[in-house]
Amino acid sequence: VQLVESGGGSVQTGGSPRISCAASGYTENFTCMGWFRQAPGKAREPVASSCPRHVGAYYIDSVRGRFFISRDNTRNMVSLQMNDLKPEDTAMYYCAADPNWGSRWQWPSMYPYSGQGTQVTVS
Repeated sequence: VQLVESGGGSVQTGGSPRISCAASGYTENFTCMGWFRQAPGKAREPVASSCPRHVGAYYIDSVRGRFFISRDNTRNMVSLQMNDLKPEDTAMYYCAADPNWGSRWQWPSMYPYSGQGTQVTVS
């Protein structure tokens, strides 16, 4: 299984970029797909997760109402629309996927598959 992120880059405060992730090597739809991030010197942080067959989308408090996760199950893709970006959103953003449902659904960093990440820098 391979996950490849795209989008991101340098944006100004208040910007609204969209990052996407395409999965390959898995013929079924992943039960859960999500995003986590890691800023320099900080721990990994879950951002959003989507497990539509089981539960509504999850967002951490700091991005709720600004970020929106969406999935295209026909292509096993997940995207994250980020609005009103702040400097504290600067981080490497990783997509992740889990074929199974379980207690880790809110923690994309614990999913078995993840990508190489895409940098988002807000200034």
